[in-house]
Amino acid sequence: MSSLYLQAALEAANAAAELIRKAYRGNFSVSYKADASPVTEVDVGAERAIKAVLQSYFPDHGFYGEELGIERSGSAADEFLWLIDPIDGTKSFVRGYPMFSTQIALMRGGELVLGVSSAPSWNGGAGEIVYAERGAGAWLDGQRLAVSDTAAIEKMTLSTGNLGRLARTPAWARLGELVPQLHRLRGYGDFLHYHLLAAGRIDAVVESDVNILDIAALSVIVNEAGGTFTDLEGRALGLETTSVLAASPALHRPLLERLQYAPPA
Repeated sequence: MSSLYLQAALEAANAAAELIRKAYRGNFSVSYKADASPVTEVDVGAERAIKAVLQSYFPDHGFYGEELGIERSGSAADEFLWLIDPIDGTKSFVRGYPMFSTQIALMRGGELVLGVSSAPSWNGGAGEIVYAERGAGAWLDGQRLAVSDTAAIEKMTLSTGNLGRLARTPAWARLGELVPQLHRLRGYGDFLHYHLLAAGRIDAVVESDVNILDIAALSVIVNEAGGTFTDLEGRALGLETTSVLAASPALHRPLLERLQYAPPA
């Protein structure tokens, strides 16, 4: 039986999905942040909807949202922090293709313990929701997910996402040397390659330009599916994390050693 935390997160994701589906491919205002990334009124509305549900269950928890920032005013805010990205992939949402998702994670005592990843317009509009809670597995449509048992580089399917920082380091050349040895290289991106990784359909994901809000929920999902999820330097995730190396356990260490990534100065 799921915990009250997971029940609340799933309810919050569904509230956001209802709002997002109504607006998808419709008319909405778009503005741009300082880094030129878009934000819509739907992003803000969806985050408000998520917070409203979570606060109705846990009024004393803390919240860190992509659009509304950090709120740590509750009595339990130092222990419980909800991480919210209402539309991860706003560029996709704005351009009318369904590679976007809602990400909701719970950090307790500095550790990520719960994740819900909802792609409301994926699968021809049917949507896809994957969730996990520490110690309870990762789940999709009532089926428990498990990463692949791939252990050899030459049998590996690797998916890459944003790689701007990595491309400015010596790890770029090392990644290039690795590519011809792979079974397949793909670039599924955003939520999708993490869902595929957790389901055992691909074997590893590399990204160097992310925000913790993009990946917090997905990290719990991949870990609970039996994978290993760190940053590109092999460190555990925290609020300042900006890179990802996620893989089946047998591949994570070899990839870490092959890439030898260090962030650009």
